[in-house]
Amino acid sequence: MAPIQAVSLGQTAVSITLQLSAPLLIVGMAVGLMIALFQATTQIQEMTLTFVPKIAAVMMALLFFAPWMLIKITDYTQDLFMSIPMLIR
Repeated sequence: MAPIQAVSLGQTAVSITLQLSAPLLIVGMAVGLMIALFQATTQIQEMTLTFVPKIAAVMMALLFFAPWMLIKITDYTQDLFMSIPMLIR
């Protein structure tokens, strides 16, 4: 395997990882921002108030995005397995 091929595989793996994690991170960040605004306006500074809604929102986002994520990772894995003969020559 040439170094260019190894770098290309690494770039593709990082790209897929970022694509799969982005929706969940964005949802968590949006919910965190809304909770921070709520805490700032009401002056409630309870630390546990931030965790439960974020966890619930990320779990709901995971349920919503799971089919897309599964298709994306399955396609990547199939492409990777199909390219193995070209990589080992």
